[in-house]
Amino acid sequence: MSTTTTTTASDFALHANPAPRPEAERAELLGAPTFGTVFSDHMAKVTWSADTGWTDRRVEPYGPLLLDPAAAVLHYGQEVFEGLKAYRHADGSVWTFRPEANARRFAASARRLALPELAVEDFLGSIEALVHADLAWVPSGEETSLYLRPFMYASETFLGVRPSRQAEYAVIASPVGPYFSGGVKPVSIWVVRDYHRAGPGGTGAAKCGGNYAASLLPQQEALARGCEQVCFLDAATNTELEELGGMNVFVVRADGSVSTPELTGSILEGVTRSSILTLLTEAGHEVREERVALADLRRGLEDGSVTEVFACGTAAVVTPIGRLASEDFDLTVGAGATGPVTAAVRQQLTDIQYGRAADTHGWLHRLA
Repeated sequence: MSTTTTTTASDFALHANPAPRPEAERAELLGAPTFGTVFSDHMAKVTWSADTGWTDRRVEPYGPLLLDPAAAVLHYGQEVFEGLKAYRHADGSVWTFRPEANARRFAASARRLALPELAVEDFLGSIEALVHADLAWVPSGEETSLYLRPFMYASETFLGVRPSRQAEYAVIASPVGPYFSGGVKPVSIWVVRDYHRAGPGGTGAAKCGGNYAASLLPQQEALARGCEQVCFLDAATNTELEELGGMNVFVVRADGSVSTPELTGSILEGVTRSSILTLLTEAGHEVREERVALADLRRGLEDGSVTEVFACGTAAVVTPIGRLASEDFDLTVGAGATGPVTAAVRQQLTDIQYGRAADTHGWLHRLA
C-alpha cells in the first residue's frame, strides 16, 4: 500500500537569525509601518531541481540571495510571486485569508512560466513556518498586517533559452500599514491608450514580474498627470477596461448592480476580487462579470447611471476611485468621495480578515 506524505510547517528546519532586530527597534518599526520597506528577521525557502524535486525546506535569516550572473531569471524573467497577509486578531491569534487560493494561483502562474509547481501543502507550510519564527513582527495596530511575499525564480546557471532545471522558492515578510500613504481615500486613475499590460495568449493571468514591469512606464505617465494609478484597456480593441497596474476594478451603477471585467486570460484572477463577488451577491446586488466598455463607463459617469468605481487587491484591499481621466476626458466619479457600496464591502471584508465579523465562508486560516 502506498502512503502519501503531507508537508507541514514542522518540516521546515529553523536556522534562527543570530542577530535579530532589537525589541525596541522592532517596536518602533511596527508603530508606523509603511508598505514594503522593512522586513522581518527570517525567510522561508525550498530548493528545486529537475533531478531531485523539492528539497531542503528551511527557515533561515533574512538576507541577500546568492545569484550567478548567468542565472536564468536575470536573462529571461522566469519568475512568479504571490501576496497575502497575516492579521493579528484582538485575542492575539494570527490568521491569514484564503491562502489556498493564493497557493493554487501560484501553481498556475508557475505552470505558465514553465517553472515547477509547488504543492499547496508546501505553500501553506512555508508561510506558517515563517510566521511562527517571526510572530513578534505581526503588528496589532489598526489597518496593519504582516505582508507575506512568496516568490519563485529560475536559478540555473545557463544562458540557453529553455525552462530552467533549477529553481528557488522563498517567502519574505514585511509589516505594513495602508498601501496608499494617504490612507483610505478616493484615488485618481489615468486611462492609458498607448500601452497594454498584457495581450491575448500572454501572461496576463499569471502573477509574474514582467506584467508589473510593463506597467511602470505608464504608471510614471499617470503620476505626471496627477493620478495615483493607471488603468489598462484590452490589447485587442483598446476599448474595454481590463485592470489597474496591480488591482482589479469594479463599477457600481445607480440601480445597485455591479460589474467587473470578465476573466479573459489577460486579467489576473484576484483573490480579493473573488471574495468581493461573493460578498456583493450575498448583499443582494446583481453582480456581473462582463466586458466593460470605456465608452459606456464614460456615459454612465456623465449621466449619473454609474455612481461608484473602486479597485481591489491584497495590498490595498478596496480603494475608492474618485476621478477617471485620459487624454480626452476628465470625469469625477459620483461626488468624488467614497461611495456607500464601496465603503460597505470594504468594511465587511476587513471585518472578516481581522476577526471582527463571523467567517461564514471558512476563508480564514489560523497561522498562530
